[in-house]
Amino acid sequence: MRYLLLLCLLTIAAGVKAQTAEDSVRAVVGNLFEAMHKSDSSAIVACFTSGGLLQSLDERTADIKVRTDSAAVFAHIIAGLPPESVDEKPRIDVVKVDGNLAMVWAPYNLYFHGKFYHCGVDSFQLVRIGGKWKIQYILDTEHKQGCAVN
Repeated sequence: MRYLLLLCLLTIAAGVKAQTAEDSVRAVVGNLFEAMHKSDSSAIVACFTSGGLLQSLDERTADIKVRTDSAAVFAHIIAGLPPESVDEKPRIDVVKVDGNLAMVWAPYNLYFHGKFYHCGVDSFQLVRIGGKWKIQYILDTEHKQGCAVN
């Protein structure tokens, strides 16, 4: 009887997929986009480390610049928008994890009030702090055409 019970427990355990580090990293990135869609500033900030940054390549001129905002400033900007006005649709192409460091490469299309606004690639760097993945920074590109995600 004990062997039968043990066999049943092992079968159930084998059927339950353990969440991998890659799954956890994907979940944090997904949580960020969901929080943006809801205009939820506290949920946005919760995705980042205390010193989290967002950077964008400004390629409008020949002299490329990098714009930088803190996660708190970004969250405040998004919170000022009506819920569901921002809809970023990423395709996570690559997730790499080495211990407590992870990176994500995600081409995206951004829609504002239901209309295409721009596209590009989000490059995320995440760190695992206290057993939880947090975004340390995002560096992205922004284009009006030539989008990688449909």
